Amino acid sequence: MSSELFIGLMSGTSLDGVDALLARFPADGTAMQVLGHLHQPFSKPLRDELLALNSPGHNELHRAALAANALARSYADLVAQLLEACGVVASEVAALGAHGQTVRHRPGEFDGCGYTTQLLNGALLAEQSGVAVVCDLRSRDVAAGGQGAPLVPAFHRAQFGQTGRDIAVVNIGGISNISLLGADGSTLGFDCGPGNCLMDAWIQEHLGHEFDASGAWAALGQVSTALLDRLLAEPFFTLPPPRSTGRDLFNRAWLDSRLQHADLRQEDVQASLLELSAQTIAQSLLQHSPNTTELLVCGGGAFNTQLMTRMQALLPHTQVMTSDARGLPVMQVEAAAFAWLAMRHLRQLPGNLAAATGALGPRLLGALYPA
Repeated sequence: MSSELFIGLMSGTSLDGVDALLARFPADGTAMQVLGHLHQPFSKPLRDELLALNSPGHNELHRAALAANALARSYADLVAQLLEACGVVASEVAALGAHGQTVRHRPGEFDGCGYTTQLLNGALLAEQSGVAVVCDLRSRDVAAGGQGAPLVPAFHRAQFGQTGRDIAVVNIGGISNISLLGADGSTLGFDCGPGNCLMDAWIQEHLGHEFDASGAWAALGQVSTALLDRLLAEPFFTLPPPRSTGRDLFNRAWLDSRLQHADLRQEDVQASLLELSAQTIAQSLLQHSPNTTELLVCGGGAFNTQLMTRMQALLPHTQVMTSDARGLPVMQVEAAAFAWLAMRHLRQLPGNLAAATGALGPRLLGALYPA
C-alpha cells in the first residue's frame, strides 16, 4: 500500500502560497483517490522575496539560495501538517512531487536551449520531511527541446478525458494554461497568457488587496477598447503552440508600457485586464478546439465570478464550469498533477507530453532525492 501513496506540492505564479495533496495511485491503474489537501499562504517576507527574484537584482544568487531553503522548510512544514491530518506517517509515502517556485522561464532562448528555474532545495526538503522528493520537473523537457510547460495536460487527460467528447481544462493561476482533450484521444496544451498576475498586481497597488475577490472591482469598471487592443497586440498571443510564458513577459513593466497616455479610472484598467484574461482563454479554445462542449476551470481564477461570467459569454456553445463538477476541487488539480508526476517518475514512466511542450519525445521527468 505504501508504494501507492504520493504527495503533490504546488506553488504557482500567483504566489498565493502552497497547496499540498495526498493521493493514492493504485498500481492497477484505477482512479486516483485524494486522501487530503491543505493550503498554506506564504509568509509576507518569503512572498516578497520570491516576487523580487523574478527580476534581476543585487546579490541574487545568494538570495535565491536562501529563498530555496526557506521554501523547502515551508513545504516540509505543510507536509507534516498534511500527514498528521490524514493519519499517515512519512515512511508510508512513496515520494512527493514538488514544483518549487518559478522565478525565470526562458526556454529555447539565448543559446538554443535556454532554461527554466524553479527555486527549491530538494535535498533539504527530503531531510526535513522524511519523504523522497521528486523535483526539478521541467528542466529535462527543456533539455529535450521543449518548453518545460505546461506539464499538466497529460494528467488532465488521465483525470478528465472522455472518449467521444472534446473537453478542455484551463488552469487560471498567475498565468492561464489550457489543455485540449480531443474526442479522438489527442491532447494539446499551451499557455494562453496572463491569468491573475496583472489583475493581482493592479489591485494590490491601488487598493491594497491581495486579489480582486469575485472580480467585484473589475465589475465596477468599463472595459477600455483602446487599452484592450494594445494589450491584445502582444505578439505572444499569435504564437502557435507549443508556447509558454510567465512573469518574464507579463509583468508590471509590460502593463505600464501599454498604459502610457491612457486616462482611465483604476477600475476601468482592472476591467480591461480581466477582459484580456477572458478573451485570450476563449480565443485559444475557439482557435484550436472549436467543438469543445465543456470547459473545466481550476486554479484561483475559478473563484473570480466576473471572469467566469465573461468566459461563458465569449463561449456560448461551451459549458463553462469548475473542476469541482468533475470530482476534483479547483485548488487541488495542480497539486494532484505533481503527485501524479512523482508517481510517474518512481514507476519509470514519462511525465511530459511532447505535443504540449514541443520536446523531442517522452522523457522521464525530475531529479530524485531519497528520504
